[in-house]
Amino acid sequence: MDYIQSLMATEVWDGKTLGDFMSLEFLASIVGSVLAAIAILFVGWTIAAWAGRRVRKIGLNHKHLDDTLFNFLGSLVRYIILGFTFLIVLNTFGVQTTSVVAAVGAAGLAIGLALQGTLSNVAAGVMLILFRPLKIGDFVDVAGKMGTVKDVTLNFTELADLSNVQVIIPNSEVWGNVITNYSIYPKRRAEWTFGVGYGVNLKQAEEVIRDTIMADERSHSDPEPFIQVNNLGDSSVDFLVRVWCDSAVYFQYQADMKRKVKEALDAADVDIPFPTRTLVQAAE
Repeated sequence: MDYIQSLMATEVWDGKTLGDFMSLEFLASIVGSVLAAIAILFVGWTIAAWAGRRVRKIGLNHKHLDDTLFNFLGSLVRYIILGFTFLIVLNTFGVQTTSVVAAVGAAGLAIGLALQGTLSNVAAGVMLILFRPLKIGDFVDVAGKMGTVKDVTLNFTELADLSNVQVIIPNSEVWGNVITNYSIYPKRRAEWTFGVGYGVNLKQAEEVIRDTIMADERSHSDPEPFIQVNNLGDSSVDFLVRVWCDSAVYFQYQADMKRKVKEALDAADVDIPFPTRTLVQAAE
């Protein structure tokens, strides 16, 4: 205990004793230091808030920049300025900030070892925000969950799944897994397999499929659509169809084309077979 008190007196309070603290001169200096500290805190807080807002506005004023990244950078700048402000305030009271920083560093190391899981999420969150493999509004599949990104924080990523249910995923699982981002590119390739009977005129069937799909305004003619016989199945000749469309309409477009092609094949009297099973009963 005596050693700790001696260390505090020599390292933190610059060798001052209790008697030094009780003098009028010291009390007057304390009042001056308190006033100076209040002024420094006010100025530091104001500058930190202003700098944080300025950094965040950069992302808001430029549509091609990611808001999530600049929100993070704005908070980082604000806390750095507040940290320096706190050290200046301690120095105003005569505290040896070098020793304080060393003590805080040692405490931070101990806390870091105790919170390895949480810190791994924070580290992953920093990587997600800096490298931006996903951003707010993207439709993604990550860690076995599919949904729209609602928020990316330092600890977790929030999704809204297909049923609009909130899904919270720790950032370490997001960064450590394969991320499938369906929103990153403006165009996607839709793919279907349509089976027709063996007795059907294949050229006619191909024309019906092509005309039906390409008549839809969502279908892109560039790149060239792919419509070819791909498989001779047990009960059908299968056409593999690949057509590009905008990513925003992909799911509805893919569903609509299945129905439209089926209706068009029916209208053209093109047989769409289905597996059948013949049961033969042995004579008794």
